[in-house]
Amino acid sequence: MLEIPKIEVNSHLTIQKKVEEEDTALNYGSGKLKKLFATPSLVALMIEASAKLIDDKLPEGLITVGKMVKIVHEKPTILGETVSVKVEIRSYDGTKMILDMTAFDEVGIIGKGIHERIIVSKESLLKRANKRAEKLKNKNF
Repeated sequence: MLEIPKIEVNSHLTIQKKVEEEDTALNYGSGKLKKLFATPSLVALMIEASAKLIDDKLPEGLITVGKMVKIVHEKPTILGETVSVKVEIRSYDGTKMILDMTAFDEVGIIGKGIHERIIVSKESLLKRANKRAEKLKNKNF
């Protein structure tokens, strides 16, 4: 396996996104909340920030994959507002890292969470996924 670079604990990144229609709860089965930022969109933005913080620091062939996400989405954000997500590496053991995540809009904090990411070989991961997919061939569901 390739040498894994030093990942700095406490390194952080903040990204922002204006809430658009595709980010609203309406697109996730909550038809009564067509103007509110959806929890799945918040999770996706948190994961995006986490991957951006780490993956560019890895050597060619290595990526991170999410293993666990735990969030609390506490406050509503309306269509058109901007959501900011700050992620920070809390711990790192050479292959696994835990990130703290905080989301806020123009008014204040809207959610918090933790995220575990694992460094893996992209090629090896794809081989394992294809091997699993082979087991589905000729299955009747």
